[in-house]
Amino acid sequence: MPSRREPSVEPVFSFNLQSGSKSQNLPIGVFDSGVGGLTVLKALQQKLPHESFLYFGDTAHVPYGDRPPHEIQSLGRQILDWMVQQPIKMAIMACNTSSALALDAVRNEFNIPILGVILPGAKAAVKQGKRIGIIATPATVASDCYRKAILEINPEIEVFQVACPEFVPLIEANHIAHPQTRNIVWNRLQPLVEAGIDTLVYGCTHYPHLAPVIQTLLPARVTLVDPAIYMAKAAAQELELLNLKSNQLNPCTQFFVSGNPEQFAKSSRSCLGFMPEVEAVCLPGIPVKAVPQDLGAAVLQR
Repeated sequence: MPSRREPSVEPVFSFNLQSGSKSQNLPIGVFDSGVGGLTVLKALQQKLPHESFLYFGDTAHVPYGDRPPHEIQSLGRQILDWMVQQPIKMAIMACNTSSALALDAVRNEFNIPILGVILPGAKAAVKQGKRIGIIATPATVASDCYRKAILEINPEIEVFQVACPEFVPLIEANHIAHPQTRNIVWNRLQPLVEAGIDTLVYGCTHYPHLAPVIQTLLPARVTLVDPAIYMAKAAAQELELLNLKSNQLNPCTQFFVSGNPEQFAKSSRSCLGFMPEVEAVCLPGIPVKAVPQDLGAAVLQR
């Protein structure tokens, strides 16, 4: 896998953005397969309070974790094509699966900086421990991107990865508090606990939604790492380097989905603290369709 550009160093690409305050005041595009990327959006809003954001949830295709690389790359291109037409000044792949499988493929195709969440998360984990556990989607685990990024920083660290295909459907269907969810989560965490991990990385931006469950199941010795926090720091550094930071007094955030806007609004309430106004966008090749209400039902019945 090609090495990734360090988000906190001088950019190697030159971007032909609009000059002056007009470019600085453009929104930052953030996209994910669903509500998971809202954890990144919140971290960005806290770190960059003067920035406007455009959030896109590809809820017509959630979950991403069991899709092949060419589909993830195609979806990423279509979303970015739409975003740059709005326009935006920077894009954040607030999705570990997209960051793992599409970031390097599309980065040179667009005339804006595009950041992913893998490297910031890996850097943060290395600072925390020596036996690092990764919970992620099957596609992210199969890409081995976290292990490679961590070992490039410190080859002496031990990395343990577990794919958690049930987590995103449970979260998107808002089954976090369901009694069976605790058992499902423990089945995935148990091998990592038995391996003696001292650090656990949320290798999917959806997974922090399960923090109330995960924190009760892990030993006190385990440090949790949420890449969203470090992604926000990397974005702030990149904006500073490119002279793109905004000083707007009244920034705004707009929400768009490829699926059912009402369902997304309801699902996002627990993370945002309010029900946002959400607009459906029909992109070429991304059909508008509702995510089934019982998305996680099959998981709970296993």
